[in-house]
Amino acid sequence: MAEVSVVLMAYGTPRSREEIEPYYTDIRRGRPPTPELLADLVRRYEAIGGISPLAALTEAQRAALANALEQREPGRFDVVLGLKHAHPMIEETGATLAANGAQKVVGLVLAPHYSSYSIGQYQDRLKASLEGSGCDVRGIESWASNPAYVGFLASEVQNGLASLPPGSKVLFTAHSLPERIIAAGDPYPSELRKTAVWVAAAANLPTGSWDIAYQSAGRTPEPWLGPDILKAIDELAEQGVPGVLVCPCGFVADHLEVLYDLDIEAALHSSQRGIAFARTASMNDNPDVIASLAEQVIGALA
Repeated sequence: MAEVSVVLMAYGTPRSREEIEPYYTDIRRGRPPTPELLADLVRRYEAIGGISPLAALTEAQRAALANALEQREPGRFDVVLGLKHAHPMIEETGATLAANGAQKVVGLVLAPHYSSYSIGQYQDRLKASLEGSGCDVRGIESWASNPAYVGFLASEVQNGLASLPPGSKVLFTAHSLPERIIAAGDPYPSELRKTAVWVAAAANLPTGSWDIAYQSAGRTPEPWLGPDILKAIDELAEQGVPGVLVCPCGFVADHLEVLYDLDIEAALHSSQRGIAFARTASMNDNPDVIASLAEQVIGALA
């Protein structure tokens, strides 16, 4: 096998209608969803065409990263997937690497903002799966200020604002997490703000023309980070803001939280409040960003 195995980690998604229930059960830590919850999730998938494109996009990102690494250091790297809620799961990938005698592994998560609740868990699961193998395991914990990613988002923000009325506002969003992470000193909110500040500067956004919101909070009784995107849109409507450009900088591929939560739900909510709506494109397998991530992988081995 190659000298270095890169484990590209992502959330995972069902690849067919039949996989939705076991996928949802895994997210719920083995507790099957109620018929009502399952029906609601199926409805959301049907609204975006029946199933999410995330599996195909994640594979495209893996292939693009493998190609970028091969161009830089031929024959040195293998790139494999490890998923949190779908196969191949992180533990399965780690076990395969250990069985094949992997000597060096770099873990890279397809999420730019570090949180112990997200990226930290991915990296911990990878390390645990390789424990005792003698493998040198390293992880990239954050790429919140990756120059290529910032540049990509800044260009998308400028293009998006050009399609909206003057005076429109930009909302940078990421997946909400339970508020208790703040009490534990988790850097996730500051990681998100870091990206927003860098993108706003690169896009020459005036002070006060952008803000941060969260989306796609879990359905649990505990409080989650806010403001929620829909409440943020309500506040913009009350202020008389004519349009909103959502930049979901916490997500790096088109999937349910983008294609439904934003393109359908948030767009409809904006229309009902009389606000023009637009969204920046997702990174997906953008070659410039993938190339920059390849450089980070190489740097992690220095």
